Amino acid sequence: MKTNYFDLKGRVAIVTGCSTGLGVQMARALANQGCVIVPIARRLEKLQEVAAAITAEFGVETLPIRCDITDTAMVDAMVDEVMARFGRIDVLVNNAGTGAVAPAEEITDEQFANEMNIDLFGSFRVARAVARKAMIPAKYGRIINIASMYGLVGNKIAPASPYHAAKGGVVNLTRALAAEWGKHGITVNTICPGYFVTPLTKDTLDSQWFQEYAKGAIPMERYGVEGELDSAAIFLASPASTYVTGVALPVDGGYTCI
Repeated sequence: MKTNYFDLKGRVAIVTGCSTGLGVQMARALANQGCVIVPIARRLEKLQEVAAAITAEFGVETLPIRCDITDTAMVDAMVDEVMARFGRIDVLVNNAGTGAVAPAEEITDEQFANEMNIDLFGSFRVARAVARKAMIPAKYGRIINIASMYGLVGNKIAPASPYHAAKGGVVNLTRALAAEWGKHGITVNTICPGYFVTPLTKDTLDSQWFQEYAKGAIPMERYGVEGELDSAAIFLASPASTYVTGVALPVDGGYTCI
């Protein structure tokens, strides 16, 4: 008998930051495996477009919900809505984030606090609500936090100390939650993407000076392209990753190996 190790039919996945970019790519990858998709972001119109496109292409059910992950009440209400509709949450992809780029000596308190509130505390808020209301009672869950290779190393090309700090926090938050929630059948892992072209990064990555830098800094001498995060997300979301938890997985073309 053949086994489809990455079958996600009937599973329900929340994907935050799912109005554009990597969030949409990972949502489509999970939908391709049969997963019900709950796209989350602040722009409802964009979410509705994403949800309609996913349903049309993959034939899976979707439930777009507007939610600001810095608002605890909204996060709790979002999780309650998903549970009322589907009765389960199997997968959480904590993808929503931002990025303050400026020399450290010029970063304001507000910029640093905002980065922490969205990237780090926001990821915790959603994970906390999903675990408490859905995954711990079910004794099953797959939480995938999206950090960054910048959460593992520093860099000299684009000063972004708040981003490094927040994403480094996401990496160790992942370890902490994995240690606490393993007894409940919940795995918690983090993907650390390298340079991927998205609407937010396109202008920088397209510049000649950055392309020249990338050839020396990335062993594969190129940026990540659409689809190259898919297999990591599918594996960590699937029942096949039962004994994998607390892991930080770089998908960075080798940036962090040198």
